[in-house]
Amino acid sequence: MVKRSYNIDVVLQALSDPTRRQVIERLGMGPASVSDLAAPFSMAMPSFMQHLDILESAQLIYTEKVGRVRICYLNQNPFSVMESWLQVQKSLWETRLNQLDSFLLKTKGKKI
Repeated sequence: MVKRSYNIDVVLQALSDPTRRQVIERLGMGPASVSDLAAPFSMAMPSFMQHLDILESAQLIYTEKVGRVRICYLNQNPFSVMESWLQVQKSLWETRLNQLDSFLLKTKGKKI
């Protein structure tokens, strides 16, 4: 099994656009053709393809040509990496806030 690394900065940048987030949300329901993914958006196909290229470069999606149709699939691995990173951040901030809460309770009514 090949271990891949995912660049969190690239993933976050790719997800910063609402169109790309909607594409990811749609692919969360299952694979879809490029045409089906593009249908809800009022933009030219070349512009929409740029969004897909960014998602594919960030390794959030991958595509496969089936006959004359290009099918897009969600790659869940970068999301697992992001989830792990966010969990660490959450834990750090919870610890810091608990420490602040303890400090404030100890110093309540005392002059500092």
